[in-house]
Amino acid sequence: MFAQDSVALVTGAATGIGLETALAFARAGCHVVLADRDSGRGEQAAAQVRALGRRALFVPADVADPAQVERLHQEIATTFGRLDAACNNAGIEGELAPTADCTLENFDRVISVNLRGLFLCLREQLRMMRDQGSGAIVNMASVAGLVGFAGLPAYCASKGGVIQLTRAAALEYAERGIRLNAVCPGAIKTEMIDRITHEDPATEKQFAALHPMNRMGTVAEVANTVVWLCSPLAGFVTGQALAVDGGMVAR
Repeated sequence: MFAQDSVALVTGAATGIGLETALAFARAGCHVVLADRDSGRGEQAAAQVRALGRRALFVPADVADPAQVERLHQEIATTFGRLDAACNNAGIEGELAPTADCTLENFDRVISVNLRGLFLCLREQLRMMRDQGSGAIVNMASVAGLVGFAGLPAYCASKGGVIQLTRAAALEYAERGIRLNAVCPGAIKTEMIDRITHEDPATEKQFAALHPMNRMGTVAEVANTVVWLCSPLAGFVTGQALAVDGGMVAR
């Protein structure tokens, strides 16, 4: 699916969608750079990539820190000399509260990771890909960037911003060999969802019912979409916000 020795980057790669995306890139033939704040689980994820026969580089990084983001991309350039695909997946859900009760601290933290942190990564990736004249980037948004969800004002704002940032950059680089898209998952069975549902069967059933398919999605379903969007198979797809949501936003 990818050219030989292609290099892919996944942020937030230690668990959940990020981990599965890193493995999916490896299965598709890419060497993989994994970034995450959790060094222990990040190294374990890198070992899983190597077990698939691909090179893996784990770099501990907090995407909210500009210096760490710059160092991450410098290590990619030093180790591999190129970057062909990137999935900006690192993100947090923040605290549940209606808008009037959303603290400034919570709002700033969610925006700093989900939107500002993604922008910092995106800027470095575009500079690398601009110089080589090719590349594909997928930014992890959410259905919460397409429709509103009560109790998650900061999260909704951050993911809506991700979609618009993706569209703007897609237009800027459409003639320069770089494609950018956003993926908008619905409720996916991950540790993040478990923190919200507390793995309560009744609550999980309510989340499943949000989707016409009457189930939550899997990390593999999102990861496979990301890899397809970054591959030559999606060569004429750019500037899109693709919902992977079991039909939720079709209602």
